[in-house]
Amino acid sequence: MNAYVLNDSATMLRRSLRRMRRYPSLTFFIAGLPVVLLLLFVYVFGGALGAGLGTPGTTIGLGDPAAGREAYIAYVIPGIFLMTVVGVGQGTAITVAMDMTAGIVARFRTMAIARTAVLAGHVIGSVIQAGLALVIVVVVGLLVGFRPTTEPLAWLGALGLLALVAFAVSWLSVAMGMATGSVETASNLPMILILFLFLSSAFVPTASMPDPLRWFAEHQPFTPITETLRSLLFGAPLGDNGVVALAWCVAVSILAALWARRLYERSPVRAPA
Repeated sequence: MNAYVLNDSATMLRRSLRRMRRYPSLTFFIAGLPVVLLLLFVYVFGGALGAGLGTPGTTIGLGDPAAGREAYIAYVIPGIFLMTVVGVGQGTAITVAMDMTAGIVARFRTMAIARTAVLAGHVIGSVIQAGLALVIVVVVGLLVGFRPTTEPLAWLGALGLLALVAFAVSWLSVAMGMATGSVETASNLPMILILFLFLSSAFVPTASMPDPLRWFAEHQPFTPITETLRSLLFGAPLGDNGVVALAWCVAVSILAALWARRLYERSPVRAPA
């Protein structure tokens, strides 16, 4: 039975990879927004924002734009990485919604295909696409001054955490794509994840926020995930952020997978327009 599921999952993954190869511009588009924001934050706002941060591993001189940019690159780069991962969710939701509205899922249901495999193909394909987009963003980050200050083992830990986030976001996006009634809605629903990312410590310290917003920022998933990435890349104090970040990733993955499986089994298949 396990071999049957793995074989079907590999088939569905090949389908996702073929689509990715047919539309390579989508991966570059996913990386495009984080790259633009990275350049904007670093070269336009970095000198001012970085001057008051105190990022570990950097020396900041007030009124020194170069030092401010150096500090803000170290501060903002985890948020840029997360934005790249979250950006994959939109394409995943759209792809799933297209399969639902075009009747492809209905055809799969009539075939001897493991139901988990259909969903897993989308999820694994999305994780791979997130990895490719991250490679582009990391290269640009290195060009503008991103320099991790910890050991290579910690960098691997950061990559592993990003992979877990991509896995959780992919499952959530698959469920969102199946829950929506149209491709248009599916393209907009994952944008709420971008809003959550901005309302976290990804781009500014939570201490600078008003108290109600600060409370929300400190108790939503992206803040402990961001702080864990900073610790792994730049040696910032970790505290309990690592455990909380892993707990969020596991919880979202499980709940989203159960939601997606339930929708796959019970939601009515929409007829093609």
